[in-house]
Amino acid sequence: MLSDVKPESDAWSELKEQIQADLEQSRRELKEIALMLEQSQLEVNKLAQRNASITSHLQQVQGQFDTLPRADIRMAYDSALDAQQRLFVMRGQLEKLQSDRAHLTRFIAMMEKVLTVMEGGGVGNGDAGGGSTARAFEMMIQAQESERQRLSRQMHDGPAQALSNFILQTEIAMRLFDLDQQKAREELENLKISATTTFRKVRDFIFELRPMMLDDLGLVPTLKRYVDAWKEQSGIDARLMVTGKERRLESYEEVMIFRAIQELLNNVARHSSASSVKVQIDLGEGLIKVTVDDDGKGFDPRVLEEKGGMGLKVIRDRVDMLGGVMDVDSVAGQGTRVTFQLPILEPSQVP
Repeated sequence: MLSDVKPESDAWSELKEQIQADLEQSRRELKEIALMLEQSQLEVNKLAQRNASITSHLQQVQGQFDTLPRADIRMAYDSALDAQQRLFVMRGQLEKLQSDRAHLTRFIAMMEKVLTVMEGGGVGNGDAGGGSTARAFEMMIQAQESERQRLSRQMHDGPAQALSNFILQTEIAMRLFDLDQQKAREELENLKISATTTFRKVRDFIFELRPMMLDDLGLVPTLKRYVDAWKEQSGIDARLMVTGKERRLESYEEVMIFRAIQELLNNVARHSSASSVKVQIDLGEGLIKVTVDDDGKGFDPRVLEEKGGMGLKVIRDRVDMLGGVMDVDSVAGQGTRVTFQLPILEPSQVP
C-alpha cells in the first residue's frame, strides 16, 4: 500500500507544474480579454451614438403620432427597442470583460508570488511546509468552485430569467401595435421599466461578483456602499461602524475581509430572521478586528460543526491561512456574533 503513495517532493513538483500551466493559460486569456475589451468598447461607442440618434428620431415621431403612417411609427419603435437591447447587452458584456480582466490580473499576480515562494525553497527542510501549502491550495480551489456554483444559480434565477421575460413582453407589444396603439405603448413603457430594473440588478450582481471600487478606493468605502445596498435589498436594518485609521491593506487581505463580511451578511439574510445587524471594523496598528452581530434566532454552534456549514468553514480556513483567529458566539433565540482578527499587512510592508 505504501508504494502507491507519492513522495512529498513528487507531489510538490506536480503542484508547481500545475500552477505554472495555470499561470500560462491565464496570461493567454488575459491577452484575449484585452483584445475583446478594445473591440467591445468600440462597439459600445457606436451603439451609444446610434441609440442617441434613434431616440431623437423617436421623439420626433411621438410629436407626429396622429399624422404619421402606422408602419413608420412601428418601424421607429422597433428600431428604438432593438438599439436599446443591443446597447444593454454590449454594456453588460463590457463590464463583465472588465471584471474578468481585473480578476485574472490579480490571479496572475498571486500565482507569481506563490511560484516565487515555492522556487525559493518552500518545501525546505522536511515536508511540513509543502503539505500545509498543498492543503491550502486544495481549500482555495474548493472555495472557488463553491463560489462559481453560487454565481451560476444567481445568473440563472436573475438576468437569464429577466431576458426571457423581455422577449415575451416584446412579442406582446408587437402584437398589440396593430390592434391598440395605446396598449402597445403602455406595454413598451412597462418593458422599459423592467429593463431599467433588471439593469440595476445586473450592476448589483457585478458589484457582488467583484466590486471594482475595492481596487480603486479600498475596503472601507466599498463596504459602506455594500452594506447600504444590502440593507435596501434585504429589508434588514444594517449599520457599519469603523474605528481606527482608515488605510489601504494588501489586495488579497481586502478581498478576503470583504468576502467574509459578504458571506456573513448573506447568512443573516437567509437564515437568521433578524431585524438588525451591526458590522464593526477596528483598524488597529497591527491588527484588524471584524465583528458581525445580529439579533436573529441564533443557532447551536456545535450542530453547525457537525453539519459542516461551508460558509463559516471557508471563512475560518481563510482566516487561519492569514494567521488570524475566528470565534462564533451564538445561542438559540439570542442572535449570533461572528468575530475574526487578522494581522494587518499594509502594501508598504510587503517585500
